[in-house]
Parts: sequence; structure tokens; C-alpha cells
Amino acid sequence: MQKEKKDIRSMSKEQLREFFVSQQDKAFRGNQVYEWLWTKGAHNFEDMSNLSKETRVLLQENFVINHIEVDNMQVSSDGTVKNAVKLHDGLIVESVLIPTKTRTTACVSSQVGCSLDCEFCATARLKRMRNLNPDEIYDQVLTIDKQSRANHNMPLSNIVFMGMGEPLMNYNNVQKAIDKITSPEGLAMSPKRITVSTSGLPKMIKKLADDQVKFKLAVSLHSAIEETRNKIMPFTKNFPLPELRESLQYWYSKTKSRVTFEYVIWKDINDNKQSIDALVKFCKYVPSKVNLIEYNPIDDGEFQQASEKSTQDYIDALEANKIAVVVRRSRGKDIDAACGQLANKS
Repeated sequence: MQKEKKDIRSMSKEQLREFFVSQQDKAFRGNQVYEWLWTKGAHNFEDMSNLSKETRVLLQENFVINHIEVDNMQVSSDGTVKNAVKLHDGLIVESVLIPTKTRTTACVSSQVGCSLDCEFCATARLKRMRNLNPDEIYDQVLTIDKQSRANHNMPLSNIVFMGMGEPLMNYNNVQKAIDKITSPEGLAMSPKRITVSTSGLPKMIKKLADDQVKFKLAVSLHSAIEETRNKIMPFTKNFPLPELRESLQYWYSKTKSRVTFEYVIWKDINDNKQSIDALVKFCKYVPSKVNLIEYNPIDDGEFQQASEKSTQDYIDALEANKIAVVVRRSRGKDIDAACGQLANKS
């Protein structure tokens, strides 16, 4: 009976060193393999050219590299690239490269599907199949970094965990992936260029603060009125706004890092003065800035983009209260790569 091979990227550098010692080889061989796997992103033992043929055969006999493959790549008229990423077990997630003149951002997924039930999001309509492993998250970033260098002549500059899934429901694997991405032995990216976006899980936000993470935090808020928020994001009934507020204040007290609120304005849902006033009040509880996001319809028309005037009313109110606000125009809409549209149509 053939023994099941272990995924080599689930092993630490120390474990790799121990493996080679157990095979009567030198420990530093483990360092070489580790560098191939993470810094150089090798997906094949044959590519590890500074290892002897015997060593590569030994690796082949004992391990597999469960790497991702880009199953389908679409390029938008605005330069945005959407990857349908095939995992080793045949499941698919999506990741996006978003270019501007001065930087490129990777939008990566953390789960296959999503556990939450936000009414306005296409990904929420897919049931959650499983969490992504750290290496599967890392691979998405590595792939987009290569695409950024090839298509835009610059390395990847930013990462947002705003693809499929709720990152804080895959906490440990997301953390391990970020550790690898920011490590000098990985991609050596600054954690300040990474934003993890959550729908607002107070307990996990406090855990982030206790773990003294160095990346940025974004919260998909969309309404600071409990009743409205519960309607558009039904799961939030379990995480009321006072609990969210308290967790964010705790986050700031521990990290001194301001929070970004992601906020979509919809016609006849939150495009009124009451909603604007509630958001302004909520923003004052903790140092924060607001990203007003253009809505991308996902089909049935219950949610519709609010008027330009409504957006301007929000901007005026936030600026009058000295709250930083940016309007994010969606990119990649023509290939369903924009915010809330990732649904594995491919």
C-alpha cells in the first residue's frame, strides 16, 4: 500500500532540517528546500536546481507540494485581472489584481465560499466549503506579484483580504499566511501594506489586538443603525453594534492603528439623513476613516446604487466632522471582479 505523502509546505523549517538529519543528510539541506518553497515559490521538486538528483527523488518519494493553479484569467478593460484559482482538491476561489498608476493591490480569498449571509454579496450565496491553508493564501499573493511584475513592471505593493470568505473565521491560517508574506524568508512585504477586512466579529477583533498584529483592520459596516444592519447582514444579530464598538475601541487602545470602515450606500436603504448621522456618530467612538464604496449589482435589483447626491451628502457630513473619507470607484466590473461580485461564475 502506497503511503500518503505529506504536504511539504505544512512543515516548519526546523521540521525540514530534522527530516534531512533523519535521512543521514546535513540539516542545512532543510534551509535550502525552505527557501525554494517560500522565497522562490517553487511548485515542483525538479525546479530545486541546487539539490542533487538523489535529494530531489527523496523529496518526491516523501512529499507533495499542493500548489494552486490559475484555472482561468480574465483581464478587464481597466487593467484589473481576475484569477479563478484551482486548489489541489479541485475547488476554486477567486483573487484579483487591481492596478493604479502608482501601485498594485492583490485582493485575496481566505475561504472557499463564505460562512456569512450578507444579502448584497454574491460570494455569500456560495456555501462555505472549507478554509484555505496558509500556503494557498500565500500562493494567491505570489501569483499576483508575478502578474504585477509582468504586466505593470512593478512588484505588488498592497494586499487586501477582501476576496471570498470571512478572514477572521479562518484566523490561524490567515495569520500564518501573513507571517510568511511579511517574513524576509517569504515575500518580505511590510505588514503596514496589508489590510484584513472583517464583517465585524468582536471576539476575533479583540484577539487581533491581543496578538498585537501589525497589519491594518477594515470593517464592513454599511449601516450604523442596528435594524438596517441586521436586515442587510442578518448574521450581525449575533454581533450587535455596541459589542462591535467596544471591540474596536479595544483594538485601538492596544494597537494605536485607526480603523477603516467600508461602507456601501444603497438607494432607499441607507441613503438618508438618519443613516448619515448614525455613521458620523459611530466614527467618533474610535479613530477611523471611511471608504465609501460604489455598489456593484449582483442581479436581482433589491440593492441599487444610490445617487451621486447621496454620496456627496455622506462626504459633506463626514468632512464637516473632520472624519477622513475616500470614495472607492469599483474596478473590474465588466469581468465580475469588483467588490461583492466574486462568485465563481467561471
